Amino acid sequence: MNELLLILLAYLIGSVPTSVWVSKRFFNIDIRDYGSGNAGATNVYRVLGSRWGTFVMLIDMLKGVLAVQLAWLLPEYLDIEIQFQNLQTGLGMAAVLGHIFPLWAEFKGGKGVATVFGMVLGISPITAVSCAGIFLLVLYLTRFVSLSSILASIAFPIFILVVFNVENPLYRVFAIAVALMVVLTHQKNIGRLIRGEETKASILKGRGRKKQERLERKKQRG
Repeated sequence: MNELLLILLAYLIGSVPTSVWVSKRFFNIDIRDYGSGNAGATNVYRVLGSRWGTFVMLIDMLKGVLAVQLAWLLPEYLDIEIQFQNLQTGLGMAAVLGHIFPLWAEFKGGKGVATVFGMVLGISPITAVSCAGIFLLVLYLTRFVSLSSILASIAFPIFILVVFNVENPLYRVFAIAVALMVVLTHQKNIGRLIRGEETKASILKGRGRKKQERLERKKQRG
């Protein structure tokens, strides 16, 4: 019974529709009516700008972190590492489910990538940081948030199964499921990437523009 209550609470935490509430409160719009129509941080970046996109991403990550920390409320799980990790995985997935199908936003949420990352950060920080490194590298090279998310998610089971060789069978299955979920929920993005229609993030544009301006000034002086 206690486990079910915590899973419900984790789902409710995940159901907090950060992007929807932000867009309605500060911009008087529903973010799901603009851009890609998705209630995730990437669409907020695209429609409302990097500042609000970063805010939404951090809060959505925090939902995953908080959900897995609920496991500490059941001390009987603390003595057996695998059982504790399994409980954390269940709570985290409940939060991800809440993010994708939020109770507070007509069950129309985001794709869950940020919440999954927060969940993994709470369970295995080293793996999360490794995946974040893949994400940032691909983002730096391509400026495609969707491609960065897809490749980071594919790297996740590689880290779990091969690099760190995690023995927990449930967590290994979870890692594979996450990669499949992210790929499936990004089918439209994959189509746009193939057609060359995917929108690039503006995160690094300013940096590139400033660098170009410096080179032009240097050229003029020379």
